[in-house]
Amino acid sequence: MSIARRAFLGVSGIAAFAASVPGPAWGRRILESVPDTPGPAMAGISPDFQRAIRTVRVGHATRHGALLVFWLHGTAVTPPLALTTLDEARAAGALVIAELDRATVPEVTVDNLGKTHVLLLAGEILVGGKQNRVLREDILLPPGSGPRAIGVYCVEQGRWNEGRRDFESKSSFAQPGLRREVYDKADQARVWSEVARSTRAAAAPSPTGSYQQVYEQPAVKEHLAKAEQALDTTVPKGALGAAAFVDSTLSGLDLFRDSGVFARQWRKLLRAHAVDAYGKSALTPVPETKLRAELDALLRAVPDAPGMVRGNVGVGQVFEFKLGRQRGAALTYDDGLVHAAIL
Repeated sequence: MSIARRAFLGVSGIAAFAASVPGPAWGRRILESVPDTPGPAMAGISPDFQRAIRTVRVGHATRHGALLVFWLHGTAVTPPLALTTLDEARAAGALVIAELDRATVPEVTVDNLGKTHVLLLAGEILVGGKQNRVLREDILLPPGSGPRAIGVYCVEQGRWNEGRRDFESKSSFAQPGLRREVYDKADQARVWSEVARSTRAAAAPSPTGSYQQVYEQPAVKEHLAKAEQALDTTVPKGALGAAAFVDSTLSGLDLFRDSGVFARQWRKLLRAHAVDAYGKSALTPVPETKLRAELDALLRAVPDAPGMVRGNVGVGQVFEFKLGRQRGAALTYDDGLVHAAIL
């Protein structure tokens, strides 16, 4: 059944979750709650997102095994926004990510010490602290933000120790199954279940149940290197994003404010799609024309999808929506789109 025939409109729910965490003795459960986001969530639409998505056109496609990537182009309707990515800001020493003074599972602190905005993406993996985490939503940190608490999920169930307090990034990103749980505001148990499924599929067992182990598995590393060689060097000039399919399923669509930001984020996103394609055969690939038609239908339907609009601890507005079995979110700021994703 095509995306167009499956599509129906729905309003996404915004919910807090309770997380269980191992304490000093393994098996002890401590429930933590996610802090409220600034301002209420309100039903509505996002004109900035609508304006950006309506300019998108599907370009040519590039295939590697079971992974097919369509490059997305559009018309820039707002000037570029000077920003740095999480990886860039960490490398420059401009972004500090650490546990709270009294550490909790669903929160860490971030502090932008730099002079440009820093873009954090829902699905980015943080390695370190008392346990590895994954970011719950897109956040645009302003320059000189000061310490701010942000929401995260645990992706390393079996560790909660007094090791390092800070976090780093190893260019790891949640693959589509885990990313969908994040976008669905799933409870922590569902996130752990998806982490366990991912590590089993990659034959990447970890004594602490760490999702990062998927990226450390030698066979997966070899697979990712081949995917990067085939797809990371082929980003067309001016592309604002990409939509990736694994076999016949949409793995994810990401769209950015400008081509420069997309080009700098693409390797991390590509690796997540490639992990999803790991071990899958492409002996009888789905025709490109069929997937292109489904993608075109989705892009035509998305601008009319209602959802919820709210703020968060960064600047700008978050618009969250559902369209049939797809879910999406867009971060807008300064009268324009910063980043949008559809899964």
